[in-house]
Amino acid sequence: MIKRNIYAATLLAVSLASLAGCSTPTVITLNDGREIQAVDSPKYDEKSGFYEFKQLDGKETRVNKDQVRTVKDL
Repeated sequence: MIKRNIYAATLLAVSLASLAGCSTPTVITLNDGREIQAVDSPKYDEKSGFYEFKQLDGKETRVNKDQVRTVKDL
C-alpha cells in the first residue's frame, strides 16, 4: 500500500512539473489593431521574416514581422 502511494505521488509530481513548462498563451497585436491569440509564444523565422504560431482553434498561422506591433504573454 505504501509503495502504491509513493508511486502515485511521484507520478503526480512529474505530471505537474511537465504541465508547468508547456505553454504560455500569447496575444499578438497587429499594426491595424487586430489581436490574435496564440497557444504559445510565436517562433520567429529569420529566413522568411515571419512569426509562426498556433491559434487557440489549432490553426497554424504565419504573420509578417512588419505587421506585428506587439507580442505579449497573458
